Amino acid sequence: MKILFAASEAAPFFKTGGLGDVAGALPKELAKNEDVEIRVVLPFWKNMKDEYKAELIDVTHFDVYVGYRRQYCGVKSLKLDGVQYYFIDNMYYFDRDGLYGYYDDGERFAFFQLAVIEMMEKVGFVPDVLHVNDYHTGFIPFLLKEKYRWINSYSHIRTVLTIHNMQFQGIYQKDVLWELYGMGAERYDDGTVVWDGCLNLLKAGILYADRVTTVSPTYAQEITTPAFGEGLDQVLRMESGKLSGILNGIDYDMNNPETDALIPFNYSAKDLSGKAKNKAELQRAFGLPVKEDVPVIGMVSRLSYQKGFHLVLNELTSILQGDVQVVLLGTGMGDQGKMFEDGFSYFASKFPEKMSVSIAFDVKIAQLIYAGADLFLMPSAFEPCGLSQMISMRYGTLPIVHEIGGLADTVAPYNQYTGEGNGFGFYEFDSYYLREAVERAVEVFANNKKDWQKLQETAMTSDFSWETSSKVYLDLFKQMNF
Repeated sequence: MKILFAASEAAPFFKTGGLGDVAGALPKELAKNEDVEIRVVLPFWKNMKDEYKAELIDVTHFDVYVGYRRQYCGVKSLKLDGVQYYFIDNMYYFDRDGLYGYYDDGERFAFFQLAVIEMMEKVGFVPDVLHVNDYHTGFIPFLLKEKYRWINSYSHIRTVLTIHNMQFQGIYQKDVLWELYGMGAERYDDGTVVWDGCLNLLKAGILYADRVTTVSPTYAQEITTPAFGEGLDQVLRMESGKLSGILNGIDYDMNNPETDALIPFNYSAKDLSGKAKNKAELQRAFGLPVKEDVPVIGMVSRLSYQKGFHLVLNELTSILQGDVQVVLLGTGMGDQGKMFEDGFSYFASKFPEKMSVSIAFDVKIAQLIYAGADLFLMPSAFEPCGLSQMISMRYGTLPIVHEIGGLADTVAPYNQYTGEGNGFGFYEFDSYYLREAVERAVEVFANNKKDWQKLQETAMTSDFSWETSSKVYLDLFKQMNF
């Protein structure tokens, strides 16, 4: 089976969030199946590391018409971990410091989507399944069936759209259809691709893709409701027959406490002595007293309302009255982010023996928090899947989560009667219930070592590998082709 995976980012080349993790790990896992030939296509962003640039070869080049604009399109390639990667090269669109957030994002991703489709014949790889992700490539199923339906060699292609976050939909004015895609307005005028008075690329993808997936089963259910559907819940209910949720995995090669080169001491579920040493290193790194018997609560995240950090700030005074330490690594964006950065910095200055923050992002420090903390706080208002809670469990750091989306699918809250679970949770999105969950976790740490050790063992041996999730994707692909 030939699969082409199209995305705007993929680790280890370019990554800003969960999409980059998925696009990096899923194809690598699928490539291990001898019946699968998978290739990935990405924009050739400016910030690729030199070590990968040195391996690139030029495959071909051609022109792509973005509306009336005739644009150069180069195709570069390299092979890594059994996967062939293509990179769409155009300096005018992709030679930027960042990946997103530019005034011409609509034009840039229109070019990329058109280039992906026109590239397939030119590189001699026409897939059985074209797997697109979010709105950046989500218009491709529509383009295949409306703009490029005359190409006979494309007629057998089946498409899968994965929605990583419903908030981002690609919303534009009507004239984008002819200004950027060189198409007529028939499907706009009959209402097919219009939503709330605008062209909506994600809506078009949902309607035209053969299958639609999200990154967790619970999120797949949630987005069919007004509370989580971001205005498209009606469309998703209408297309629910082709909608499913497949839980993301984490890269077990990168996130392995037994081999992780970024942490000072390696350890396993059978021997946690290294974790205790990492805890001491974490406390020293954040300038906190080294105390083995005091639970360390870690947070690694973007600081925003969506991530639930207003609930944390509301309860920090009460939480820090207890015998705990809190460490935070993260940054915010804009005025909202500055408010959170200042708020956490204030508490760190007020309780220097109990709280320390790093307003930054550092992969090495993040891994140290996963490996050295006892608890990991992740109170997101919504979370399509979430990876941090799975990484923390892999390292024996028990998560405290709002039971929503992928967090509900991965974290089984502690049962005080049976001792079962792999973390702690709260259902109502309210600061009181967050504090209650934190206090419950601290109580188990302090007074019930037997259950604590059982929770750690369950967390570390839970299966969040891509091996499991990739089989579900492969079954989905086969259902469409046979």
